[in-house]
Amino acid sequence: MASRIEDYGLIGDCETAALVGRDGSIDWLCWPAFDSDACFAALLGTSRNGRWLLAPADEIRQASRRYRDDTLILETRFETASGVVDLIDFMPPRGNASDVVRLVRGISGRVRMHMELVIRFGFGVDVPWVKKNPDGEGLLAISGQDMTVLRTPVVTTGKDLTTIADFEVGEGDTVPFVLTYGASFQPVPEPIDPETALKDTEDYWKEWCGRSTYDGGDLRGLVMRSLITLKALTFRPTGGIVAAPTTSLPEKLGGARNWDYRFCWLRDATFTLLALMNSGYTEEAAAWHNWLLRAAAGAPANMQIMYGILGQRRLLEWEARWLPGYEGATPVRVGNAAHAQLQLDVYGELIDAFHQSRMAKLKLDEENWSLECTVVNHLAEVWDQPDQGIWERRDAARHYVYSKVMCWVAFDRAIKSAERFGFKAPLVKWRVLREAIHRDVCRRGFDPDLNSFVESYGSKLLDASLLLLPSVGFLPPDDPRIRGTIAAVERHMMRDGFVLRHDPREVSDEIQPIEGAFLACSLWLADAHVLAGDLDKAQTMFDRVVAVANDLGLLAEEFDSGAGRQTGNFPQALTHIALINTAHNLSAARADAEKPAVQRST
Repeated sequence: MASRIEDYGLIGDCETAALVGRDGSIDWLCWPAFDSDACFAALLGTSRNGRWLLAPADEIRQASRRYRDDTLILETRFETASGVVDLIDFMPPRGNASDVVRLVRGISGRVRMHMELVIRFGFGVDVPWVKKNPDGEGLLAISGQDMTVLRTPVVTTGKDLTTIADFEVGEGDTVPFVLTYGASFQPVPEPIDPETALKDTEDYWKEWCGRSTYDGGDLRGLVMRSLITLKALTFRPTGGIVAAPTTSLPEKLGGARNWDYRFCWLRDATFTLLALMNSGYTEEAAAWHNWLLRAAAGAPANMQIMYGILGQRRLLEWEARWLPGYEGATPVRVGNAAHAQLQLDVYGELIDAFHQSRMAKLKLDEENWSLECTVVNHLAEVWDQPDQGIWERRDAARHYVYSKVMCWVAFDRAIKSAERFGFKAPLVKWRVLREAIHRDVCRRGFDPDLNSFVESYGSKLLDASLLLLPSVGFLPPDDPRIRGTIAAVERHMMRDGFVLRHDPREVSDEIQPIEGAFLACSLWLADAHVLAGDLDKAQTMFDRVVAVANDLGLLAEEFDSGAGRQTGNFPQALTHIALINTAHNLSAARADAEKPAVQRST
């Protein structure tokens, strides 16, 4: 059985990532890229679906773990009756191949260790052909296009389609294991030196973290861990950032809302840019911006809400029916059918991201403005249509308030970019549409009886995305309608101090009101409080979210306060992006800055 979601740590090489449990088992790894098939899929099944266990053979009295300083090098310490060992897990920055390195170091005494390597390509179903490397070094596992090679000085044996090893580690000893991925039709990847790889990996992350301009005092450690996580979820060759490295971790334990998040969402564009730019990472911000430009290129009517890490458009959804799911939560989905939905808010996110990039003086391609004009002119024809909304509802389309607000944002930012930078544009037409959308939302999306904006036109229900209205500049934070909306959210949409994304008063097959609280939404409430000047409330909410991070500082998509557990895909980029932005916001506000850093240029 897989561990609790919060019991995993993350390692990665900025092209893929693995989850390592407290028990020393790597239960999830897609190779060679984030969106590839998993070769370790025990997270969504059993050990027979692929894992790599490396742990003491005797009873573990205590286990603790940490990341080595500002790096993605995970150190797990096991204490047994006979001694203490450290397990050091990391993935070096990718060279000619992708490697997982595991070093077992004796700290005291002498400890018996046990290894079990179960490789199952194809999401836990394809048993590879295992043989010795013809060159005499390493053990090859081959299935179709995929190949791995295990190199270690420890003698291994095969049993029940599993590679096992038993060995001892004494004080001062280091026993290395290196598992390397390669295409089966290519030469076997060359070996790497584990100790050199460790130093290179540590130097890489320390250099990267040293570029940060964030100085948030006590918050620095939290922000840096979130920034490292965001960098780890970046596909370095293209600059795309996946929402999470996992698929089908349930939003509700035992439920069916299990989605594949190993793709890049346009919706995260502006939040991501703010998190990177405010922290000094302009190179990564520019790479993300360029990914956005390439992904959105083409006819605006065909623009999607998400794309693959290379910019792929067909993310067809299917079910891996042989996997029993995380704690029985089925189906296990690969691909995401929501990629074909109409979600009007992404048009606003795209144009806002381009505007923020200009305001931050990022170097943009000349064709940017032409693309933006094409997108905005298309939006002029479709903004009044119903859509599926920010939460990607799979029921009937509606006139979602947040979607309409983001249509307003698209016109607003396009107008301001044209005015500020002297671009040619049909400004009269755009200004008329901007005002028309604003009037429409205020008339049809605000309920005077509730004194609040609502989820969709004509509804009496709320939606956590309404908390973003002041941050995008739709209305000032002290507007009575904004204050009323914040109060309504606090009154109707909170459980145990956390914000739900859906109104719990709605009961339907599409919405499960007992899903966990959406952690990014709780941080959006903190941001709304900062903008309204209620810093103590904002700090309380921020601290509440931080308190549910695991011991490594990692956060999933949601938190089930009743079960006291993290739920949803893990670690979740949007949650960490929101944490970074809220921390910047609080730091700037505490320092009496003129404008909180998280607020967009409006």
